[in-house]
Amino acid sequence: MKEKTKGVRKIWDRYKYAALVAVIGAGLLLWPALGDGEASRKEEQTAARSRWNTQDMQREMEEILGAMDGVGQVKVMLTVDSDGERQLAQDTQLSYSGNTAAPEDYSRRSETVLVDGGAGDETVVVRQTYPTYRGALVVCQGGGSAEVRLAVTGAVAALTGLPTDRVTVAKWQ
Repeated sequence: MKEKTKGVRKIWDRYKYAALVAVIGAGLLLWPALGDGEASRKEEQTAARSRWNTQDMQREMEEILGAMDGVGQVKVMLTVDSDGERQLAQDTQLSYSGNTAAPEDYSRRSETVLVDGGAGDETVVVRQTYPTYRGALVVCQGGGSAEVRLAVTGAVAALTGLPTDRVTVAKWQ
């Protein structure tokens, strides 16, 4: 029995550094893969926080219009022509093997650029387009008054970018 343990110990003494290097190498290979999941979760959370949502816009407009003089209770409906879009900054690495004119094999790897914000990592937005609205319908208690209709039409046009002929204000029943 002692001869077996001596043989194992002799092999261990000979290859312990090679085994240690292999374990560290495996850990380093797995490390970026574990970090990517965390980065993508942070990216999704940041995008969800700053996503332009038509329903949120409608609720906010209802609050604002309801605070205007003479409007009273109000409901807003916006129709959307096209949704908004956010383009995030990407760090792209291209690697290839062989001749640059005719590479044999190539791979591309992209990562979303994150910056350290005050509350954590945040994505870098390169370009953001907001939704394009088709029309708006506002139903409010003061909709029978021409003065209220004019004020509400002007406010909705200013907030959405719609021309006033695409904003309809009706009286609440």
